[in-house]
Amino acid sequence: MSAKGVVQRFGIEEEYFITDLKTRRMLAAPDEPVLAACREALDGGFAYEMFQGQVELASPVFTQTDQAAEYMSKARARLDQALAEHGLGFICAGAHPLADWREQQQTPQSHFRELFAEFALVARRSVLSGLHVHAEIPAGVDRIAVMNEVLPWTPLLLALSTSSPFWDGVNSGYMSYRQALCDEWPRMGIPEHLANETAFAQYLDTLRQAGAIAAKANVWWAIRPSLSFPTLELRMTDACPRLADALLLAGLFRVMVHHACCQAQPGSGYTAPIGWLLKENRAQARRWGRHGRYVLAPAGDTLTLEQWLDQASDTFDSSAQALGEEGLFDQARRLLRAGTSAERQLRCFDVAAHTPSPLMAVAEQLLEESRQAL
Repeated sequence: MSAKGVVQRFGIEEEYFITDLKTRRMLAAPDEPVLAACREALDGGFAYEMFQGQVELASPVFTQTDQAAEYMSKARARLDQALAEHGLGFICAGAHPLADWREQQQTPQSHFRELFAEFALVARRSVLSGLHVHAEIPAGVDRIAVMNEVLPWTPLLLALSTSSPFWDGVNSGYMSYRQALCDEWPRMGIPEHLANETAFAQYLDTLRQAGAIAAKANVWWAIRPSLSFPTLELRMTDACPRLADALLLAGLFRVMVHHACCQAQPGSGYTAPIGWLLKENRAQARRWGRHGRYVLAPAGDTLTLEQWLDQASDTFDSSAQALGEEGLFDQARRLLRAGTSAERQLRCFDVAAHTPSPLMAVAEQLLEESRQAL
């Protein structure tokens, strides 16, 4: 298949914690005027989330990164301005450093009520925000095959996105504690090893017949075929405070999917041993991020994240050029040199260690990065 014209369209979803600008804490139960301001600011992109103090922006469909940058930047700016009128701001990160999950109030909608009723403490502790990216798959291309081709690379994206080192007011020791918490849920994390979309349909039918999921429900895998759109959806990545980083990750995922769609037999190399290494690489990424050690093949060399990124650059260069994303990998290298959000948060905490509340400094940094223009 020619690379030209494949996987042009994509969309982005990101979640925000509504935050009190005085206390820097996540708002447990915003009043209706605040939520109305959020709805107006985000317009058709607004969506409720599990907790009242959290909202989602779901983008329209894009064909170019410049379109995404303009839309997402303006949406964040409108939200920041709307919340500021109420003495509030927002934090876009995998976890809020000052959020107390015990205080958070669930959103009173039937879907969320069912989640809290079924998953109890697991749901109540899931005060988390992710970056989700949809990449369109051309008609006639099997999405599970594409997923299997892309899957081994997803820990690289996770490591670049890490933004949740603090949890419940303490240093978790993880770069992405969000991903550790995600494993408390069923049908989340690494997907089942399936051959194609027919097998995926059989898998869903089996779960529905068993009563494990509802009739129209999907799984929450780290990457999954959408049931609503002809897309593959990346879900593993933490929400990014800096919009430029979110756009970078969306671009990298889009390039990886493009490359997979251009293979004669996408996913054919996704063997059981590669799947085992995928799980270990994800564990390295969420624990250590840039400082992890990664193995891509049985009996293969151990790589740093920088070396893995170099391999990705070599592998996906033609797809990056086809999509007009030639600068992606240089941008990713700059991100690594500057440090991911998790690293920046930890540095901020260390600098503010002599203050009464170092986490307030971390929250302030996240507020500032989340509102910054491109």
